[in-house]
Amino acid sequence: MKLCYATIFLLLFGSMPARVAAAQKTPPDVGYIIASTQPVYDQQSYVGRIQAPQIVNIQARITGFLTSQNFTDGQFVHKGQILYVIEQPPYQALLTQAQAAVAQAQAQARNADVTLARARALLRTPAGQQSSVDQAQATALSDEAAILSAQAKLQTAQINLGYTEIRAPIDGIIGATAVTPGNVVSPSSGTLATIVSDNPMYVTFALPMADAIKDRPMAARLRVQVRLPNGEVYGQTGTIDFINNQVTADTDTLAWRATIANPAHELTDGEFITVALRAAKPKSQIVIPLAALIDDQLGDYVLEVGPGDIVKRQNITPGTQTATDVVITAGISPGAKVITDGLQRIHPGLKVIPQLAEPN
Repeated sequence: MKLCYATIFLLLFGSMPARVAAAQKTPPDVGYIIASTQPVYDQQSYVGRIQAPQIVNIQARITGFLTSQNFTDGQFVHKGQILYVIEQPPYQALLTQAQAAVAQAQAQARNADVTLARARALLRTPAGQQSSVDQAQATALSDEAAILSAQAKLQTAQINLGYTEIRAPIDGIIGATAVTPGNVVSPSSGTLATIVSDNPMYVTFALPMADAIKDRPMAARLRVQVRLPNGEVYGQTGTIDFINNQVTADTDTLAWRATIANPAHELTDGEFITVALRAAKPKSQIVIPLAALIDDQLGDYVLEVGPGDIVKRQNITPGTQTATDVVITAGISPGAKVITDGLQRIHPGLKVIPQLAEPN
């Protein structure tokens, strides 16, 4: 009976190491993607800044009490829109006075013309004198000059009355007002508010001279893509419209500028952004997940599922990288099974159970 129990024990438990060894020989599961070409733009990234094409500081041109502010701080204003009104009656009175002065000068000039005509008529009679004609002609000329002077004062009065309405010189977003109604403003009051144009906007950035020399011949064909501070890619692309004619000596860079549309007012003057300077047309290149890229002292490589589901090492040449993907410029052919999941459990030469990885 004891022999029987011993036999049973050996049958049940004696084979456990063999079972464990068999389990350890089971090929590990791995996930892979099938390499394929995608349209990829050749591009280079730089730090840039958004710049408004026009920034206008609004100032008073005359002195007077500010009677109204006709905008809300931060709103979009249109060219010609009335922003402020300065007390108008004093300037309206000066305009009326100037109009009266013109009328008076014109009346005096007409009287001088009549006197001159009479003096010339009398000159053909014994009663006429040349001195009287000369004096009348001088008076007529003086009165004509007086008309010009009065008209100039009238024009000045009209201009000053127009200055009582301070209008927006450009379309754009207006900042906070520095002066509120009830205060006296004058040309020495400084900036009342600032208007910043925002559509289109400039994108300014600097290229190292090595890049500038390479890219300048094809600048007109390049496109500018903007990545916002939150990491999102801006929906519009810009075109190069200016390259500086001097190198910044302390950084050995050349300033470039692009123009980009801003219809939804998403870009703000002075905003730091990332600029991607890219070719106008894409190329077909292999793109794989960045997680599949491995490197060691021999260089960059990936692990592929080879014939018989055996893992093989494939040396590659990586290109442009993003936060999730990497462009492969050499080493991988379309259709290759590139392992992306389970890399920590495998090595070249190991048999695996491959499964197509789900797209992220």
